[in-house]
Amino acid sequence: MRVAIIGSGGIGRGYAAYLTTQGHQPVLWSPSGAAQADFAGDAQLAVTGKIETSLPLAVASGCAEAVAGADAVIVAVQANGFRAVMEAMAPHLVAGQSVIISAHCSFAALHLHRLLQHRGIDLPIACWATTALTARKSGPRSVHISGIRAKLDVATLPVRHAQAGLAACRALFGDRFEARDDVLAIMLSNLNPPAHVANMLGNLTRAERGEDWPNYGSITQGVGRIVDAMDVERLALAQAFGLSVRSVQDHYVHSFGVAPGPVGEMAAAVYKNRPELLGPKTLDTRFITEDVPFGLAPLEVLGEISGVALPLHKAGIALFDAICARDFRAENDLLPALGLGGLSAAELHGELRGD
Repeated sequence: MRVAIIGSGGIGRGYAAYLTTQGHQPVLWSPSGAAQADFAGDAQLAVTGKIETSLPLAVASGCAEAVAGADAVIVAVQANGFRAVMEAMAPHLVAGQSVIISAHCSFAALHLHRLLQHRGIDLPIACWATTALTARKSGPRSVHISGIRAKLDVATLPVRHAQAGLAACRALFGDRFEARDDVLAIMLSNLNPPAHVANMLGNLTRAERGEDWPNYGSITQGVGRIVDAMDVERLALAQAFGLSVRSVQDHYVHSFGVAPGPVGEMAAAVYKNRPELLGPKTLDTRFITEDVPFGLAPLEVLGEISGVALPLHKAGIALFDAICARDFRAENDLLPALGLGGLSAAELHGELRGD
């Protein structure tokens, strides 16, 4: 399959490497233009970690070129790039294509769906709860893939295209996907925001001073109790919308194969197996700049619409606003574009199903 990958960071490059090894033809488009400079001429992508190879990388000069003729389009940018990328893609997408958002957050699929509806285009938008692999850009022309996930949750907007969305995901990445009810279930299955916010609060000065600190090894019993308490709020929110999602304990068992228990104990077990995973060495990290505005703030909106109190989520936003001297709610550019405030819980859920 020809696959357009939107985004040339670690995840985008990792997908390009993985899909090439599976016999697909990926083409990368970097919204910033960085990939064109990095891979000018005959420069190849050096891949280390779970995949060891060097391979040529096709790079498009623009979004229209990348999307043209693609069977599938994978969005692999950080959340603060979703709106701009989707507004660049929407004029060029056509019926018969599939879109995959890796990983989905903050009603991004709804924004793209509305843009396509305006053009009369109906296609599956498959949304993942997280990325299919973990990878980092290790140099101008290299990527290190540290993990490939065995299981991944997916839902499709509109739900009538659920089978087509699931089929596209499996055709590209194999039989590792578990279908969820709808995109709202995917949004409420993202455990990164509470986990990252709690861990950054507990290790704030270590990150700010640029110290080395173990990511999972620093989720102490106290940090774990914050995660557990925020999870109670998230599960209550899911229940208000009639959805069943995994608890944070279920997530650790499902993702890492550790025994269930308090988050602090489960994180310690993960750390024993993955001691090399370090936390951020700066406050300018997606653990804050992505997970607060595009993770916590959308859940706050869902809480206001459904009448579910989320005091810890609200506190997390307020604390990081103060710590970073920023207004993180204002940094989410998707929420103003969607104008969800006038919707009831049932109306919003219906839109997120494509009813």
